[in-house]
Amino acid sequence: MNARQPFLDPYHQTIRQLSDRIVAAQAPIRILDAVKWDDGVRQGFLDGKGKRLPAVDRAFYESRPLSFDGDALKGEFQSIEREITRQLGQFNPVGQIMRRMCREYRMVIRMLQARGTPDFGLISQELYGAASDAFHAGDPTLADLGMMMSSYLDNIAHRGALEDEPKTLTAKDAVPILQARLNQVFGENEGTIRVFESDGIVADAAAGADYIKVRADALFNERDVRALEVHEGLVHVGTTLNGQNQPICTFLAKGPPSSTVTQEGLAILMEVIAFA
Repeated sequence: MNARQPFLDPYHQTIRQLSDRIVAAQAPIRILDAVKWDDGVRQGFLDGKGKRLPAVDRAFYESRPLSFDGDALKGEFQSIEREITRQLGQFNPVGQIMRRMCREYRMVIRMLQARGTPDFGLISQELYGAASDAFHAGDPTLADLGMMMSSYLDNIAHRGALEDEPKTLTAKDAVPILQARLNQVFGENEGTIRVFESDGIVADAAAGADYIKVRADALFNERDVRALEVHEGLVHVGTTLNGQNQPICTFLAKGPPSSTVTQEGLAILMEVIAFA
């Protein structure tokens, strides 16, 4: 047996089998791919000078069906959740985490099935939170905290200590630089982590399980590359690779919506610590 599949007693075998079912069931769910807009939507919004909502409605998404059977997949997660309770009991700590993940993935599917309707936004807020949320009663909302942070950063920017660097690096320049830096951390074994150009993303870069995609027509400077190294590589991909090495709780390699606030918060904190 290899390092990822040591001898497991019956209890740990049960957890591993249920965990693997969750990992397999969530595989076809690609949230950003399911909700992304084409360049025509962006251009139409800009042509209207932002005075009209983007031309995205229910019909827009009906012409772009999901790549999986949503009802069948919700049934699969319901079955896994029931099996977790049956085999591990109601109060088993690992079982509670796995059942929560199943419930979240069912909500994600409901959200994607509601694309182009008001329900999409309501379910999204329940899964990911909203700018109007507060951590505690009477505390500032997340939007308030964002405005406070923005004002602090504006004060720093106005001092002139952090001048804008020109973006002179193309994606072809940035990819090998980023690949070399991540190889120093994760090793150079083929397939450990890949950095490559992509035409199919909206953001400048996006992280997957073991890769970082860089938008082919984007421009970067040295500070941008450092930020991608820390944010996408060391945090997002690093977390996934760590989870993939877990011999029992393989579900730790997958991030349900409830992990997003921690992942993004940690990534931003790392950028600050690394002066990126």
